[in-house]
Amino acid sequence: MRSWSLGSTILKIIGLAIFAFLLFGPLANLVLWSVAERWYTPYKLPVTYGMRYWETVFRPTGDAMASLLTSVSIACLTVMVALVVSVPAGYALARLKLPWRTALMILFLLPQAFPSVAIYINVARVFYGLGLTGTITGVVLVHAAHGLVYSVWIAAAAFAAVDKDLELAARNIGASPLRTFFTITLPLASPGIMASAIFVFLESLDEFTGTFFVGVPQVTTLPLLLYNASMGGNYQIASITALILLVPSVLFMLVIERFLKADVLSKVGQ
Repeated sequence: MRSWSLGSTILKIIGLAIFAFLLFGPLANLVLWSVAERWYTPYKLPVTYGMRYWETVFRPTGDAMASLLTSVSIACLTVMVALVVSVPAGYALARLKLPWRTALMILFLLPQAFPSVAIYINVARVFYGLGLTGTITGVVLVHAAHGLVYSVWIAAAAFAAVDKDLELAARNIGASPLRTFFTITLPLASPGIMASAIFVFLESLDEFTGTFFVGVPQVTTLPLLLYNASMGGNYQIASITALILLVPSVLFMLVIERFLKADVLSKVGQ
């Protein structure tokens, strides 16, 4: 029995070690490349360490900061467009008895149901005829269409989690439907809506395929800069760019974990 327990403990340790390697190994490699000024075969570790490439990335006149500003601007605009659609749509799907409600919910999943490359090639062709290729507007529309999957479903779940008795109580004391919505329903649903906005922001910040087909060459975001750097063999710049993209993802996921409560999650897809 003791040998079996020892063997089970060893297997758990090995499993945790493999999991840690798969989780932190790529991240450690990014950190090494970000401080490697010279690294070539047959050396297993960088020959020379330094922060020269970090200085290059954060140089005010460099492409990285301009691309980061473009990415953040597009992500903020995408969140605004997605919320304009998802808040009324989520409320209608959660509160109103709509015909074909399930079909409408599935409709927002269609951008995820097909290969993204095929979709974006056709979107780029349509946008070219409308004069939207190579513009911030075109990129924002593509990102918003992709982000509606998260914003509408989470917004609908957030509104569905609001206790209807509170709305009825407000109506009984004379509040109008509009006032009830803005003083009771919307504030109570705001944590879920905030979480959906963060999901859309992160999705837009990391979006590559849609930006590549619709925005290139006039619009250059941070993922496009990462792609160009890696394809050009500049792994230091690519690694630093990847680490920059990783920071908001980690921070915002911690915020989402705080906002998305169990009662909201249980309503997703219902």
